Amino acid sequence: MNKHSRRDFLKAGIITIAGMSLPLGAIEFLASEAKADIAKQSNIRWIFLVDSTKCIGCGMCVKACQIENELPYHINLARTWIERYIIKKDGKMIVDSPKQGRDGFIRNNPLGIEVPNVDIAKGMFVPKLCNQCDRPLCVEVCPVGATYKTSDGVVLVDRKWCIGCSACISNCPYSIRFIHPILHVAEKCNFCYHRITRGLQPACVDACAFGARKIGNIHNPDDPVTKIVKTNRVTVLSPGYNSKPQVYYIGLSHEVK
Repeated sequence: MNKHSRRDFLKAGIITIAGMSLPLGAIEFLASEAKADIAKQSNIRWIFLVDSTKCIGCGMCVKACQIENELPYHINLARTWIERYIIKKDGKMIVDSPKQGRDGFIRNNPLGIEVPNVDIAKGMFVPKLCNQCDRPLCVEVCPVGATYKTSDGVVLVDRKWCIGCSACISNCPYSIRFIHPILHVAEKCNFCYHRITRGLQPACVDACAFGARKIGNIHNPDDPVTKIVKTNRVTVLSPGYNSKPQVYYIGLSHEVK
């Protein structure tokens, strides 16, 4: 049996088992191979800070993410993206994200709307990514344990076990997840876990020339990001979902969802 047929066979078996209401402990055991690689440091809890007052919508973060994580460049999907918000003086709001903001916004407005400066009350660029929730709703619904949360707070997807059922996609309140067009498994931002666990920055953080993106450890009181989060006015997206997102924003307007 080759590798791919074995994977398909295992997937089919797991789906059948899940349908027979196998105890969750057994599913946890099936995912143990993935969980063996999670970080052991209980003194780390990764958090992310986005300063929307510094984002200029250049798209370099999106480019860097796609290259680092080997997403096909031509697809209109991304692990992280930038939305442009234009709030007009009459109260109407325009939101767009051409090519996920990858190529910037100067020549890219798919809405075909030109808004005169005199009609604009305010505008902003808002980077978005997986919120790495403390209570990840996506983990709660994964039937095979392919989506799981590490001891240092990052939600990962084990591609070997993901069956592409899209349950996690439907249950994510932030519309962060999607199905990888080639691998046919759930895909999302993971804070570049392969980098941060080696002492490197996420690709998007390295690519931002304006310091709009930062990552830190909330358990370290001397961490610069921790100091900002604990002493500045920050907010999170859609707190009403009670998923406890760990991506914090500076300068986020109440219109942003």
